[in-house]
Amino acid sequence: MTSPVLWSLIAAQLAMGLFDILYHHEMTEGLAWRRSQRQELRLHGARNLAYAALFLVLGLFEPRGVWAMLVLAVLAAEVVITLMDFVEEDMSRKLPASERVTHTLLAINYGAILALLVPVLLRWAGEPSAIVAVWYDVASVLAPLAAAGTVVFGLRDFFASRRAQRLVRANAAELVRMLGERRHVLVTGATGFIGSRLVEALASAGHDVTVLARNAQKAATLHPPFRLVTALDQIAEDALIDTMINLAGEPIANGLWTRTKRRQILASRLRMTRGVVALIGRLQKPPRLLISGSAIGWYGAWQDECLTEFDGGKRSFGHRVCEAWEVAAKKAQRHGVRVVQLRIGLVLGIEGGMLANLLAPFEFGLGGPIGTGTQWMSWIERDDLIRIIAHVMASEQLIGPLNATAPEPVRNQAFAQELAHALHRPALLRMPATLARLLGGEMAEELLLTGRRVLPDKAQASGFKFRHETLRSALAEILAVTPMRQAAVGLDRAAEMQRAQ
Repeated sequence: MTSPVLWSLIAAQLAMGLFDILYHHEMTEGLAWRRSQRQELRLHGARNLAYAALFLVLGLFEPRGVWAMLVLAVLAAEVVITLMDFVEEDMSRKLPASERVTHTLLAINYGAILALLVPVLLRWAGEPSAIVAVWYDVASVLAPLAAAGTVVFGLRDFFASRRAQRLVRANAAELVRMLGERRHVLVTGATGFIGSRLVEALASAGHDVTVLARNAQKAATLHPPFRLVTALDQIAEDALIDTMINLAGEPIANGLWTRTKRRQILASRLRMTRGVVALIGRLQKPPRLLISGSAIGWYGAWQDECLTEFDGGKRSFGHRVCEAWEVAAKKAQRHGVRVVQLRIGLVLGIEGGMLANLLAPFEFGLGGPIGTGTQWMSWIERDDLIRIIAHVMASEQLIGPLNATAPEPVRNQAFAQELAHALHRPALLRMPATLARLLGGEMAEELLLTGRRVLPDKAQASGFKFRHETLRSALAEILAVTPMRQAAVGLDRAAEMQRAQ
């Protein structure tokens, strides 16, 4: 099997498959951490192991007789698995356009490989059974490496499919149980990482939810029942809304902070907040409460100082954005509305945010601290954030800025160690600060290399109780740590409390 065309097609198949795995399955879709995709993960694991066997055999041997028939059977099985995978994907998730195009190219290329390879195997099948060692120069070097790589991904998918059964989220309705009476709530930014869980919690608990989403297709993924509007002017003046929760805004960590990106980040928040305040002004009966998103970026860059809602902010792009955002929201007070600006920390969950981006590199043993690792990370588990929002709705005395962070922030190095510990991996590969600045510019400088130690003084003083005060507790819940390790986490927490006493 010395055809350079065939080996070129196999190399192309390998390259496209690697792109599909890394970009789609790991980076954009996060399949390994989605309970709904456990059957798809099993199919991916089986297909990867089939690919590994084919790479190894065809790169180093010429199978004859019954062995050639066995290779033909593996090729046929791969086709069947791929067809089953197509059906499973269509049933369980909506594929992005780039993934559909990649799958089409993979199918076409695989068809070309079969057209060249099957006649050769059929000829070999007619010969006496034997396995003949061969050497195809570069191809015989790369084929075993490709086989090893696909084995790694295949086994990882099998293990991930087993883990997916444990990825059960808490009952969403319980997160807002403290509200009691039925509420009429408007949520902007509802299709985002935080907003989608908030809508699920409110809708599951029987509250009336109105969702503002310009993209109706994204809104279709939200937990019903809810009312959808695509613009605020679709809401009538006599509409009954007692709480508005404004979470909309251009993502800040998905690209370099160019001049255009900066304008989009600021303008998107001000435009939506001003629109919400204008809506409040024209309603016959204004809401009792506006919860407006903000961020701990308001405080700017600090060292080891503990920051509460009573501390000031330092000059930075994040402070400028958050300050303008909070001032715009505060204007709703002119209409007799209680306004709370929620200064949100790093929100942890597997469906989005920073943690979702770190899972793949850490799970493959490629994680570690960033820069010096001494910068503080003020985090909060996503369900605790939803509970804080419900607590604000139920607590009439809360007004103004409120820190939505867990009470025990950690340094970046400790965060890396805890995440690696939860995944049974080392955390040895430190990202140099120079590389972070080179890749992310000022965005990396402000979001990754500097930190702030923010404490939730107002939330705790008003009686809010966190379910996850420590990072280890939060990661154990989020990553579905096994019962044995859950017990170890509980012992560690008990020891911490005893030392504190």
